[in-house]
Amino acid sequence: MSATDTLRDDHKQIKRLDKVISKCYSEINSGKTIPFADLEKIANIISEFLDSIHYSREEDSYFPCVASYDHLKKEIRALLIEHEFSRNIAYKITLHLKRWKNGEESSEPVARFLRTYSIYLNDHISKEEDFFERAEKEIISKEEEKEMFEQFQSDMVIAKKMESIVKEIDYLESQPWFKN
Repeated sequence: MSATDTLRDDHKQIKRLDKVISKCYSEINSGKTIPFADLEKIANIISEFLDSIHYSREEDSYFPCVASYDHLKKEIRALLIEHEFSRNIAYKITLHLKRWKNGEESSEPVARFLRTYSIYLNDHISKEEDFFERAEKEIISKEEEKEMFEQFQSDMVIAKKMESIVKEIDYLESQPWFKN
C-alpha cells in the first residue's frame, strides 16, 4: 500500500458518503423526513472525514511532497481552492441545519447545500484522481510513497476516527430513508 492508495481508499468512502448525501437531499426535496440525528451525522462526517482527515493528508503531506519537485503547482493550487470551497459549503450546511433544528424553516437551504456538496464531490474526486495518477507516474518515488503511507498509518487518532466514520456511513446506509 502507498500514500496514493490510501487517498484512493479515502475516495471510496467519500463516494459512499456522496450516495448518502444524494439520497438525503432528494428525500428532503420530496418532503420526506430525515432524522436530525442523521443529518447531523452527515454534517459531522463531512467535517471530520473530509476536512480533518482526507484534506489534511493531502494538504500537510501529499501536496507539499509533489510541490517540492516544482511540478503540478497550478493543479495543487486549484485543488486547495476547491478544498476551501468545500469548507464553505460544509459551514453553510451546518449553519442551516442548526437553524432548521431550532425551528426555522431551513429544509430548502439544507437540501440545496447538500446537493451542491454532492456536485462538488463528484467533480473534485475526478480531478484528484487525475492528479494522483500524474503524481504517482511522474513525480513521487516509491520511497516517498512509503514514507507518507507510514506517516498516515502512524497517527492512531486518525485511524480510530476513520474506523468510526466508516461505521457511521454504514449506519446511514442502513437507515430506512436511505434504503427506500
